[in-house]
Amino acid sequence: MARGAFGVVVNRRLRQGSLQMLLDAGNIPPPPAAASIRLYAGGPVQPQRAFVLHSADYSGDSTIALGDSLAFSTGPDVFEALGTRRGPKNALVILGYAGWAPGQLDSEIARGDWLLAPAKAPYIFDDDPDTAWERVLAVAGIPL
Repeated sequence: MARGAFGVVVNRRLRQGSLQMLLDAGNIPPPPAAASIRLYAGGPVQPQRAFVLHSADYSGDSTIALGDSLAFSTGPDVFEALGTRRGPKNALVILGYAGWAPGQLDSEIARGDWLLAPAKAPYIFDDDPDTAWERVLAVAGIPL
């Protein structure tokens, strides 16, 4: 990856929280009804920054499509949409990310430091993220 790489952890749940807390932090008007969100620790870089990994049924100004079923949004538009219930059906609010310098992640993958598996919405939005990795390993051909 010539410009470096960006990634987020999707199975490290922090807690259930109030969407209002994030809206207040971003100076976004409050939604008409309080919503609850699941917060995840996405990585060690900028842990105060929030991102949303979500289903592709929502697209806003800050959305980047990740294939047919996933998308990633970084701006206040997605939080407004979540707060007014016009947002994606499935969403993870992720705090922080992991980053790699150009070529660094490629080298780690070549060394065998990472196992690769397709990013599938059912695993990412699983109601039991603590065991989702076991199912992903099985798909990747690594039995436990």
